[in-house]
Amino acid sequence: MLFEDLATELVLQIYFSSTSVADVLTLSSTCRRFRNIFSSSQKLAILENAAELQFGPLQDLTQLLTHNASQPAHIVRNVPFSAALLKQILRTGRVAEKWCDIYPFKKWKYNYESRRLLTSEERYRLRRAVYRSWLYSRAFHNRDHPRELRATKLVLQKRAALLHNWNTQELAEIADVHDIIREVVYSNVCPSNGTISRKFKKRYPEPEHGLLFNIHLNYPPPGPPSYNPFTPNTLSSHFNNTSTYTSRFASSRYSPRPSHEVGAEGWGDDIPHYYVVEDYLKLDPEQILWLKENAPLKGMVESYVRCLGESSDGSNWFTNNGETWVQTLEYVLDERGEGVEDFMGAIADEGLGVAVNGT
Repeated sequence: MLFEDLATELVLQIYFSSTSVADVLTLSSTCRRFRNIFSSSQKLAILENAAELQFGPLQDLTQLLTHNASQPAHIVRNVPFSAALLKQILRTGRVAEKWCDIYPFKKWKYNYESRRLLTSEERYRLRRAVYRSWLYSRAFHNRDHPRELRATKLVLQKRAALLHNWNTQELAEIADVHDIIREVVYSNVCPSNGTISRKFKKRYPEPEHGLLFNIHLNYPPPGPPSYNPFTPNTLSSHFNNTSTYTSRFASSRYSPRPSHEVGAEGWGDDIPHYYVVEDYLKLDPEQILWLKENAPLKGMVESYVRCLGESSDGSNWFTNNGETWVQTLEYVLDERGEGVEDFMGAIADEGLGVAVNGT
């Protein structure tokens, strides 16, 4: 029997067994009969099933995509599946999949002999943690939550209400992913002076002179409004329209040494760098990933933060206003009577989190 002569019920079963939206669309384009079956009343159900298998859990992803300031973040929303929602799912799901690829390299950065690929179940848990971390960032890391309000009882309870939606194991998954995101910010987006120095010495073992690091504040002084290269229309093309890739350690045309002062790319040491990383952890996973891939120079990152944090009154809510996830997590664990040190230790030992021993 020819494949195109299969019964409609069997073809529908094949559609519902497809594990990606691309597979579904490819199958529907093979012949007119398959296209007609796909375009029947089962079309949205087929696409929803494929999206769930590829980028699920859609329940958590939908909570992220439909969040707005008109409703508390911890209220669960039931949203019908639609073609418009699918477009947002594809974009956000691809971001989560990229974090799934980054996770093994950062999780086992030092004990690399344990590095491995994630199982399908682990990738599912990681995507779920990314969506939930993203929802937290979108709800509480914005202009409506300046530094002066972060420690107030009412605001803290609102943040804790969202975390109370998830059990301790699920909170461990988010904390595990949060550590990976922190490592990306620490090493790639806002590298410390020590990180810059180590990478420079690795590339240039015998430099003619040492690096000159900026010991002053890492944030530039207020200036006139500048063009924001991170608008949706230019998000995928800015910094990519040059013929060569720009790097912190890029050499000039006639010299093997960098064409600019590499030390200026450092974000400080110890305490100053810690607070810079805390500030940048307020960015959502998509923003951090984009900066990692497309903004190799410090000035590019600073330009984004300046445009993001500026208000009409001249204030800047972003600068010196660190993330609140860790503080809220400690508050929730304390309410549940669980120790923070034991909790974080279990994640480090892979007893809790995304990649758990024995799974």
